[in-house]
Amino acid sequence: MNNKNGNRKNREGIVYSTSSDFEYSYQQSEEAETLPPQQQNLKVFLDKSGRAGKQVTLISGFIGTSNDLDTLTKLLKTKCGVGGSSKDHEILIQGDVREKVVQILVKEGYKAKKAGG
Repeated sequence: MNNKNGNRKNREGIVYSTSSDFEYSYQQSEEAETLPPQQQNLKVFLDKSGRAGKQVTLISGFIGTSNDLDTLTKLLKTKCGVGGSSKDHEILIQGDVREKVVQILVKEGYKAKKAGG
């Protein structure tokens, strides 16, 4: 089946049109501009809910584009020597490395502090 109108999942409720010259267009959500590091307020905490008891260090509060989030994620993973990922404007780093993450973020110029227990 030929899909002329773009990705079907992005049609936001449009199912079918009888108009032969109907052209579907949708507004793409714009990503927020990345704030400079000194204006970012990042919270670093330990999380293990929904992860089969495994601990992850969760960094939240990042405001910016997904490319900049991925860059910061890669930096943290490299410096900590562990795996991790980023999604939904949060960074997950495997294991309990809160102290190291806070030190790295502060060294890079971010406002970062430990949150939670």
